[in-house]
Amino acid sequence: MSDTAEQTEPDRDEASPEEPRARLRERLRERRLAAHRGARRVLSRPGFTASLRERLALLDDVGDLYDLDEPSDLYGNGVVEALEEKVAGLLGLEAAAFFPTGTMAQQVALRCWAGRTGSPVVALHALSHPEMHERQAFSQVSGLRPVRVTGAPRLPTAEEVRDLDEPFGTLMLELPLREAGFVLPTWEELTEVVEAARERDAVVHFDGARIWESTVHFGRPLDEIAGLADSVYVSFYKSLKGYGGAALAGPRTLVDEAKAWRHRYGGLVFQQFPTALSALAGLERELPRLPEYVRHARVVAAALREGFASAGVPWARVQPEVPHTHEFQVWLAHDADAATEAAVRQAEETGVLLFSRAWEAPGPGLALTEVSVEAAGLKWTANDVREAVAGFAARLNEGGGRR
Repeated sequence: MSDTAEQTEPDRDEASPEEPRARLRERLRERRLAAHRGARRVLSRPGFTASLRERLALLDDVGDLYDLDEPSDLYGNGVVEALEEKVAGLLGLEAAAFFPTGTMAQQVALRCWAGRTGSPVVALHALSHPEMHERQAFSQVSGLRPVRVTGAPRLPTAEEVRDLDEPFGTLMLELPLREAGFVLPTWEELTEVVEAARERDAVVHFDGARIWESTVHFGRPLDEIAGLADSVYVSFYKSLKGYGGAALAGPRTLVDEAKAWRHRYGGLVFQQFPTALSALAGLERELPRLPEYVRHARVVAAALREGFASAGVPWARVQPEVPHTHEFQVWLAHDADAATEAAVRQAEETGVLLFSRAWEAPGPGLALTEVSVEAAGLKWTANDVREAVAGFAARLNEGGGRR
């Protein structure tokens, strides 16, 4: 598809009434991904939408970051060890261990802490990643028992931690909390929650998959933020655009034990140099730009609110109103499939894709999507956003999607 506005419009013939709804949604998904690849203007270009050739280009010039004449890695040495040392240094913690996935890293971390505290109970938020996306891995694989501190769309408070009606060995905090809108507490609230957990003789583990994005909101450097916790997990692809992978950082004794469990869990991979190099590239190239993305996300969010109001959309919300990171949610009182269709049509017809992710239905008559502002989004002015909202709203009204 051309990257100009005069694109050839793909087939959007209506399906027969007998076609299952699942097939309709699959067709819409295929069109959405094609529209994203061909759009001349987007707010972000996630790595998973790129071609293999584009993804391989991430490793261009990595020789400036690591000596490519060194021997390749075997079972976690070489470039993998170099990445571990860099992450530990950035977070101000003693050591770090590379893991192929964040799910594995967190299970191992919490299993190790359970052995140290003598308690298999992990206190966490009801919207946290293990509760929402890991198929009860804590209990099914690690023998841990999660207890929910709160289900409110915010981080737990110190009072809720103090008043939890059963003992726990570890408090896990997801920073930022994605399912609530990538939200963060204030620095004072975070320090109070950590203190409340320690008053109960518990350790604190940060699910910091996106903690890289939090420095602007907290007004603190990464090492000071991570230093509040006993251990921290970080992702290399969610904010940094790496090929995958994660790291667990904390005390050296914990990390050494975690590496033993990594082996038992099948995470000691023969060679991981492409992923490790892509993570080093992300730390070098994307990490320094995240504060700029966060600041511009706030410009985009304000323009979205203004655009929806000017377009006469009866109910629209940006959550949080002022984004805490470079990602946030948008809510509408519309059918989710109709909202996705409107966004895709706008991209197909104009080359402008305002909402690149699918709209979901969190409840009857509601549509929810996530917005991420990255390097591509820095080119958007507030007026660009408002004009794009007007085009999206017009197509949404044509589709008759409001409930």
